Amino acid sequence: MQIRRHRRPEVPMLNTASLPDLIFTVLFFFMMVTHMRTVTPKVKYHVPNGSELTRLSKKNIIYYIYIGVPEKSVSDSDNGGVTRIQLNDKFVTPADITDYMTYEMASMMPSERDRVMVSVKADRSTHMRIISDVRQALREAGVRRVSFSATGVNDKLTEK
Repeated sequence: MQIRRHRRPEVPMLNTASLPDLIFTVLFFFMMVTHMRTVTPKVKYHVPNGSELTRLSKKNIIYYIYIGVPEKSVSDSDNGGVTRIQLNDKFVTPADITDYMTYEMASMMPSERDRVMVSVKADRSTHMRIISDVRQALREAGVRRVSFSATGVNDKLTEK
């Protein structure tokens, strides 16, 4: 007499052929809906109020300059509340702004140079001397379009 051994039925393997497609779809979704911030402000700024404001509709070539007191987490040096200018994650002087913008505009096509805009986000307690120095540096670099960020009194902006 022969003894038969009964084997348990094996569970079939999970089909993972469509797994890369699913992962790629989820990755593509997150890439499309995520906004990547290019510059992290290292200064504290409270945008001043304004009454005649317009919203920028085209944000093609915009460079951001932040002006304010450095945050406490910045370990550059203890400034004691001195107002600093930030451009691309670095603290700069107005002369550095002229050099940087001249270099950037020289590397652009002539049609793009006319669309370059600089957005200045300054603290409301910033002295006008610093704002004037930044404007003069941008003028020397050939930047013709400068906008200053502000919040509206009633926060109703019109499209430009």
